[in-house]
Amino acid sequence: MSAAARVQMPRATAQVQAGFSPHAPSVTLPLRFMVTGLLALLTGMALLLLRPEMLATYHYNQYVIATTHLFVLGWICTIVMGAMYQLVPVALETKLYSEKLAAVQFLFHLVGFAGMVWMFWSWNMKQVGHFGAVLTVGVGLFVYNIARTLLRVPRWNVVATGVASALGWLTLAVCAGLTIAIGKCTYEATSALAPGNPFGAVLHGLKSVAAFTARFDQIGAMHAHAHLGALGMFIMLIVGISYKLVPMFTLSDLQNRRRAAASLALLNVGLLGSFVTILLRHRLKFAFALVVVAGLACYGIEIAAILRARKRRTLDWGLKYFLTAIGLLAPLSVLALVLSWSGLPLTALTGQLENAYGFMGLLGVVSFAIIGMFYKIIPFLVWYGSYSRQIGLNKVPSLADLYSPALQAFGYWAYLAGLTTTAIAIVLANTVAVRCGCALLALSLGTLALNVIKILSHLVRPRIAPLTLRPALGTTL
Repeated sequence: MSAAARVQMPRATAQVQAGFSPHAPSVTLPLRFMVTGLLALLTGMALLLLRPEMLATYHYNQYVIATTHLFVLGWICTIVMGAMYQLVPVALETKLYSEKLAAVQFLFHLVGFAGMVWMFWSWNMKQVGHFGAVLTVGVGLFVYNIARTLLRVPRWNVVATGVASALGWLTLAVCAGLTIAIGKCTYEATSALAPGNPFGAVLHGLKSVAAFTARFDQIGAMHAHAHLGALGMFIMLIVGISYKLVPMFTLSDLQNRRRAAASLALLNVGLLGSFVTILLRHRLKFAFALVVVAGLACYGIEIAAILRARKRRTLDWGLKYFLTAIGLLAPLSVLALVLSWSGLPLTALTGQLENAYGFMGLLGVVSFAIIGMFYKIIPFLVWYGSYSRQIGLNKVPSLADLYSPALQAFGYWAYLAGLTTTAIAIVLANTVAVRCGCALLALSLGTLALNVIKILSHLVRPRIAPLTLRPALGTTL
């Protein structure tokens, strides 16, 4: 065997063991989304620290809506998009349709969500609509790119079904949000409405949409829109992708494909019914909430079965974050059923329970799960970008050398303490306690930021050492 072959063989073997896939896109593509998302998360947490009264009062005001969209669009959606560009091709064994289109989409998304948050804060709904249109173009490009990628999938499975479902709900959520924004704008008689003006038809169309939107209760419309995004896009995606990632990271297998498929079917049916009944404030919303909870129960049973069958007994901190987030779905489901009861009156207490429900959904389940996957994806992206070409040629760090497990552990417990403290403080409408809880969350996110800086430093200054080769037995030097 030649010397070149001896070098290439360990290099290829190490890449396979590290999880490298020839289907993965360039590492710079998901990284730009993930770094942007992390900055949005830190900014949102800073706003909660400065203005804890946003969580201690009812959520229908411009500052809560602006901060919520910063978390949803700036943090969660941005991270999810970057992760999907990385994970969908790998999980479904196909190539991303277009990396160039993804780079263009990133610019539309960045301008769109930043402008929307700014305009929500100043409550300029006309400009919210304008920036929302920019965001919608970005979402359209994203959905098109992933949809074309799904068409290349060699074998359709529950993961592909979950991803396709999430794309559909994301599209509907964005359209619903844009419709609500249009409904809050005023359309005064101007020269643009004169016959023959090319913009007249557009404005007449916007007035018609606004008139249609006015038929619905504003709170009901906002809650229906929120469930499309949070439950339809994010929870659906977590469920679908985890059927691939949890077995992969624990060296296990999907245990019951029918049960996995049933969980997705129940979630889709329950979400569709919940959207309609929440929008119309219909008493059947409790029944559809039960359908959603049944879907989540099937999901939880399947994940438990996967974990029982795992060959890797030790769970790293990234998986502990992710699995803890899944566990939080249980108390959140109970709270959802309580709030879905048609006879429940809107009081100061139930209003704060709604705040706690939204907070635990976004910063509890979804964000905690994302941070867990963040710790699985970011180190590999950086390791592959910095060291994959050096395997077999030089001595390189392992994935675990790129970050601090001690910071991960501290961040885990600080985040749990922060979630618990803040959720209780929200229900009690205690501003001081909300600030204390958010301070714990900020402390946890600080450990995440430090670990990310530590990981990214390997892109700037790779730690490469000469490789010491041992002569084979019987070889004379």
